[in-house]
Amino acid sequence: MGTTRSRVRRTGTAAIAALSTLAMVAACGSGGGDAAADGPVTLTMTVWGGDVDKKSYQERIDLFEASQDEISIKLQLIPGDKYEQKVQTMIAGGDGPDIMQVAEGVNVYSSKKQIIPLDDLAADAGLDLEERFGPVGTLYSYDGSVYAVPDRSGAMIVYYNKDMFDAAGVEYPSADWTWEDAQTAMEQLTVPGEQWGYAGAGWWAQWWSFAYQNGGRIIDEDGLPAANSPEVVEALQWANDLTHVHHVAPTAAEYADMGPDMGGDPAFAAQKVAMNTTGFWAINSLLEADFEWDIAPLWQGGEQAVSAFGSGLAISRDSKHAEQAFEAIDFLTDAEAQAVIIKNAQDVPANLEVQASEEFLKPAWATREVNMGAFGESSAFVFTSPLIPEWNQMQAAFDDSLSTFWNEGGDAKTQLDAVQQKLEAVIKPAR
Repeated sequence: MGTTRSRVRRTGTAAIAALSTLAMVAACGSGGGDAAADGPVTLTMTVWGGDVDKKSYQERIDLFEASQDEISIKLQLIPGDKYEQKVQTMIAGGDGPDIMQVAEGVNVYSSKKQIIPLDDLAADAGLDLEERFGPVGTLYSYDGSVYAVPDRSGAMIVYYNKDMFDAAGVEYPSADWTWEDAQTAMEQLTVPGEQWGYAGAGWWAQWWSFAYQNGGRIIDEDGLPAANSPEVVEALQWANDLTHVHHVAPTAAEYADMGPDMGGDPAFAAQKVAMNTTGFWAINSLLEADFEWDIAPLWQGGEQAVSAFGSGLAISRDSKHAEQAFEAIDFLTDAEAQAVIIKNAQDVPANLEVQASEEFLKPAWATREVNMGAFGESSAFVFTSPLIPEWNQMQAAFDDSLSTFWNEGGDAKTQLDAVQQKLEAVIKPAR
């Protein structure tokens, strides 16, 4: 899930029994402050986003505060492009928030011991991360410890133009499709110079899914770069060839000809491409579209895998009330509070129970039928992205080495050899 992009996007539920207040325990022993407190405490919580995000977080906080009378939370919304710098400055000054939203950069914090491990707190609370969140339960881990609890987590999915599919006599996409099935459909849906079968896969969150489907890994089990493995090379070459060899996805020049700031999401909305792999955030802008469309899980390769965008909730090392902070996180990620996320059309809640609920599958704000079950279905095969401390340097290495490749085509092995060399210079293996 890049981090900046994930920040700029993103019906009432039946009441679910509120969690009882967790018993206070002694010091967490993992770097946070002493949880013992006399009387009510006020926690600080930092998040990023816009008006919808602020509204949703505050509604969830209100639910938590109504469930008990010992803990209150002061919410601080920070613009996404300033978030990391602001929070880093707060922590450096010894004034870090009790609870903080994190995403791909989580282990930039954990590797510096700026946030605390949550394993013991989760165990004391009886929180089973896998049961509540599925494969993403331990996504925000480092050195064998969990540093954040998943809060929002929507898989990349396939948006498809039903009118175009019907006109071409092509069956709608499904998780059972193979790469060959997908490419064949793209070819049948392409009208040279006018319409393309697919928006393309030049974003890491798109083509990494193909790499993992092909048995590849960006970082191997030993924490070492594996960007130029045969499996990753084959996946990247296939993704790039869709544009520059098979011509079923627009080139950068063809996108430019469509208009300013054109990419996969606006091209799909403009009916220039028949399929687009993107996230939940594209739904709202399509609800009033004048064509028929729907969503489906991503197709598969040798195995099924898909990336997911989301964020988690962590506790900073400066918190004097780590146990109370975790009590709040536990509540905020349980079903009652998570239902608020979809009620406000903010994002996909990480909680699997909510993803399977009627409130999620048939949201009140949806003015047309949308296969919201595609998100829950995809949750079963979300892969764990390598959220290493060097995340930003890793993304820069891919961007620097692949920009011309995506624009002009070429040999994936040559480009990934260059990426691999850069990664080996900056990535430290896991201890």
